[in-house]
Amino acid sequence: MKVAFVFPGQGAEYVGMGKDLYDNYQESRNIYDKVDEILNLDIRKISFQGPIELLTQTKNTQIAILTMSLAILEILKKNKIESNILAGLSLGEYSALIYSKVFSFKDGIKIVRKRGELMQENVPQGEWKMAAIIGLTDKKVQEICEKVKTGFVVPANYNCPNQVVISGEKQAVETAMDIAKLEGAKKAVELQTSGPFHTKKLENAAKKFKQELDKLDINTDFSNVIIKNLDASEYKKDDDIREILSKHIMNPVRFQDSIAKMLELGVDTFVEIGPGKVLSGFIKRMSKEVKIMNITDVESLENVLDYFKQEGGK
Repeated sequence: MKVAFVFPGQGAEYVGMGKDLYDNYQESRNIYDKVDEILNLDIRKISFQGPIELLTQTKNTQIAILTMSLAILEILKKNKIESNILAGLSLGEYSALIYSKVFSFKDGIKIVRKRGELMQENVPQGEWKMAAIIGLTDKKVQEICEKVKTGFVVPANYNCPNQVVISGEKQAVETAMDIAKLEGAKKAVELQTSGPFHTKKLENAAKKFKQELDKLDINTDFSNVIIKNLDASEYKKDDDIREILSKHIMNPVRFQDSIAKMLELGVDTFVEIGPGKVLSGFIKRMSKEVKIMNITDVESLENVLDYFKQEGGK
């Protein structure tokens, strides 16, 4: 069995996420308590009670999802379930980096909070939107974006075959959605996001984030395989990690290629760790042969623990 852990990003959040894990596992409580202490922020209240308008503020969403993923990882660690192949969707990459000790826990928490703040505060003036186009090829979606002559819209996330997220000005995104439907898209779905993420419009946020990253110690002596969003290659010890992570804010997410890379590495078991099971759906679209599990609450966690216990006993 070759296991990969994958971590969701912004858009997977929901009010109440992580609460039953917090209520039932001391390891989970410990992580939430540490995050509260580091940031002086009641992340439990934001995550468990909302309201949704507060949770979906980028500065809160990112740290809430990260905290939940790290809390689950602690429970898995106690049960001796680990992986050395990791990937995350956008924000999710930070769960992989903290798990692999590229960042210390404290620095990782602080830098993700800062990332969320900068991405929220440096959105240019205007109305922005992101939308998932389902049922068309990457090339077709790129062509549709190029057909929109009024306003800014570009592909931002290549999630899995025939699913691409577009990002840009509200009117331009809506025009692209209409064209996509006319050209045969199965769906064009507006996403719960607040800015033109993973586009050049976030260049200012990326520059400021690089300045914050420059202040941190980064451990390049890691042994895990961590797949980059930027180009779906493995992080190497001589990579300029600060440059990669700052560029990541204003460049498309290559998650489809990241899944392909993990399959190429021989991964046969994927565990999605955090709210929802969006990534599990992407992986399923790319391989029917692999085992796919997700952990988003106590029931799904116990299913995973039982599975690994049975496999370990064989």
